[in-house]
Amino acid sequence: MANLEGVELQPNQQALVNRFLDACTADDRIAAAFLGGSNAKGYADQYSDIDVCVITTDAAYSDFYDERESFLRSLGELEFLEDFEIPNIAFFIFADGVEGELYFSNESHLDAIHSGPFRALVDKKNILAHVVFADKEPDPAHQLEELRHNIYWFWHEMSHFLTAIGRGKLWWARGQLDELRSKCVNLARLQNDFADEGIGDEPYFKIENSLPIEKLTPLETTFCPMEKDAMLQSMYVIVKFYAEIAQSLASKYDVRYPQGLERVMLERLENLSKQTAT
Repeated sequence: MANLEGVELQPNQQALVNRFLDACTADDRIAAAFLGGSNAKGYADQYSDIDVCVITTDAAYSDFYDERESFLRSLGELEFLEDFEIPNIAFFIFADGVEGELYFSNESHLDAIHSGPFRALVDKKNILAHVVFADKEPDPAHQLEELRHNIYWFWHEMSHFLTAIGRGKLWWARGQLDELRSKCVNLARLQNDFADEGIGDEPYFKIENSLPIEKLTPLETTFCPMEKDAMLQSMYVIVKFYAEIAQSLASKYDVRYPQGLERVMLERLENLSKQTAT
């Protein structure tokens, strides 16, 4: 009953889906399975990975989850498997280059496994017939905390940058510039869409799909040579970019902007720049 009309998979992906379908059909613990991600949503390309989802019976969920590695190894030569401490998911790469994610749920918790369109592959109990996986919106309180974190943590990272530059530790300073720039990207994403789920440790992930990339143009010059003067000038650009967005967001969402902290850190930056110039 696989519903793959209009889905164009790469040959190795199609072979994996065929093996996955056969394995799910034969496994009595599995009530249903489906294809999700960009392939189901209609915007996959040759670089897209593949997302497959398994729904077990309630009674079999724990057993199946414990044996997820064996299940994946039954589908091919597994080269990589990790959950990165994220529940109900396994990230995999097979020897033939197929990369993707396997999601797990059970009959009683369908709403926890997916969002958006899907393509049913197996449905032994007809539980997918009328299911609609609504797009999930991030918790506003979580987004507000992300905003507060990025506004305040920026100055912590800047303190490390100034210490590194002052000590002549240019690799450390370069790393801090990267961290500071990432905070700016997070803030730009929040300014563009406060419900953006991409805020966090990987702010550049699919960034071109998340906001008009021209918003980040001022930051281009901050990818500078690993030289003290160049990095100090980049710091000024980053601070200006940060301040314009952070102050606007702080005002809009009633987060106290750290003006006193800003004054202290800018004085340190100015003093260090003068010392470097002499």
